[in-house]
Amino acid sequence: MKRSIINLAYRKALACFTRHHWALPPAPQWDITDFGLGNFDQCGLTLVNLAAEPEYCEKLMYAWRGQMAPCHTHAKKKEDIICRVGELALALHAVRPPAGTDAHTPGDAPLRLAINGVPVSIPAGRLLVLPAGHRVTLTPGIWHAFGPVSAECIIGEVSTANDDVNDNIFLDPAIGRFPGIEEDESAAIHLLSESVR
Repeated sequence: MKRSIINLAYRKALACFTRHHWALPPAPQWDITDFGLGNFDQCGLTLVNLAAEPEYCEKLMYAWRGQMAPCHTHAKKKEDIICRVGELALALHAVRPPAGTDAHTPGDAPLRLAINGVPVSIPAGRLLVLPAGHRVTLTPGIWHAFGPVSAECIIGEVSTANDDVNDNIFLDPAIGRFPGIEEDESAAIHLLSESVR
């Protein structure tokens, strides 16, 4: 991933957070990724780790229309995905979707999960659209992909302990959680992944 793309994503996210009065903590931990696929405009996410404790984690994320966090699951992590600003679409599956298919492909078992704390059953693969202020609770093993319906979106995540290195299981085996960086300009910020390597 080019440093210039990282810098642009950082500036766009910071501007959106500022416009919507989201104050970041001192020395925020930025995580900007194209998931190793080299196409940030389609498969990319800008994240800020707000809290990373042994028992829980909180993240603030930013994406624009056309970007998607690719289909993945977690073996251990339980998380609430919260639309803070804009509209967020999620494709959800109770079981691993077939390789090479779109994350929105229907066909597996319906899901039982909670939306805004209320248990519901939804068809697998159906897009669940969350307006601002709404949340969905994802338990370990639920496959999910998400991205904005609106022009841009601020997304929250509150979860049990986070392990981005060992507890992200992607549908596409070509995906890497932390991309390599091509230094084509000076860094506006340094990423959390630069200290993970």
